[in-house]
Amino acid sequence: MSTVNRTALLGSLRGRLIVSCQASAPSPLRRSDIIAALAECAVLGGAAGVRIDAPEDVAAARARVRVPIVGLFKQRTGSPIYITPTFEAAQAVARAGADIVAVQATRERDEHAEPLGPLLERLHRECGVLVMADVSTRDEGIAAEAAGADVVATTMAGYTPHSRQIPGPDLRLIEELAAALSVPIVAEGRIQTPDEAAAARRAGAWTVVVGRAITMPEAITARFAKAIEDAG
Repeated sequence: MSTVNRTALLGSLRGRLIVSCQASAPSPLRRSDIIAALAECAVLGGAAGVRIDAPEDVAAARARVRVPIVGLFKQRTGSPIYITPTFEAAQAVARAGADIVAVQATRERDEHAEPLGPLLERLHRECGVLVMADVSTRDEGIAAEAAGADVVATTMAGYTPHSRQIPGPDLRLIEELAAALSVPIVAEGRIQTPDEAAAARRAGAWTVVVGRAITMPEAITARFAKAIEDAG
């Protein structure tokens, strides 16, 4: 991807919302056409981009929306590295239409999956896509930038044993990464309300990703149901 295209793509996301449109079995939403419809709804609501899992869902969303797509390919095989662990997985979502490929960049990668540096270099060279490094700590973010990541996301914060375990978004990590890195920082993970999304932006996030609070009806319903039950 040329420098001009990279700048334009990242610029289109600055200060905007990315909606994560994903559903795993046994969710009733687990169909590519439904994921694509969710992506289209997100764009109609003002999202500047969408984050989509798996090649078939990326392809379905690409047919419905023109905004940037962050593609990933979760492969749960028992390894601690499950977000786009291999070049083949990354290549598949790139070929399906992703503009940015998200890869897990936590410290376990070098031991359990393809090392980050060679993976990023190959993705840039062979696929022409930007790469989002999903990290859980400041040190992982620094290492990801050094390895060539175009953007760094807090996606894995709280999901590794060596990261802070807090119920909401890790605003402190966003601040730490924004202070330490020169690449854009993406806030992602446990953002439940517009106020939390705004707080993430104020903490230094270039863009903010929200998923289940927008696109998972069962989770949204459960929050309302519990609030009503607790009130009475």
